[in-house]
Amino acid sequence: MGDSSLVFPMFAMVVLTATVLVRLFRSRVRAVREGQLPASYFRVYQGGAEPDYALKASRHFVNLFEAPTLFYVACLAAMLTRSGGPVMLVLAWCYVATRFVHSYVHLGANRLRHRMRAYFAGWLVLIAMWAWLVVSVALRHAPAVG
Repeated sequence: MGDSSLVFPMFAMVVLTATVLVRLFRSRVRAVREGQLPASYFRVYQGGAEPDYALKASRHFVNLFEAPTLFYVACLAAMLTRSGGPVMLVLAWCYVATRFVHSYVHLGANRLRHRMRAYFAGWLVLIAMWAWLVVSVALRHAPAVG
């Protein structure tokens, strides 16, 4: 299993982001079609207020460009430094799973307790990914003892 296998969880995150983008687009079209917003609102995002369902999708889409950027960088850094391996791959898939759960909860019933648990679990996995990466690189570059 080479370091390039990290491309697959990264692609899964891209698919998740694209799926949320489609949902965002559809929610905005719905808001205009139902007369809740004028189409001109989207020129400068003024002159109205997005309905909750569109605002939720919009906020979630933006969220997928916040902490997940650290995920992408960790995966790329692991690939470049050859610090991937099975542990990093499992951590990457765990991170993707937490983001899918977070998206499902946030864009669904939006139970705050469940959403925060998924979000926090994602951060724990992300920190573990970075810790694994840093330790792997440090050990590879540590001077030989003896």
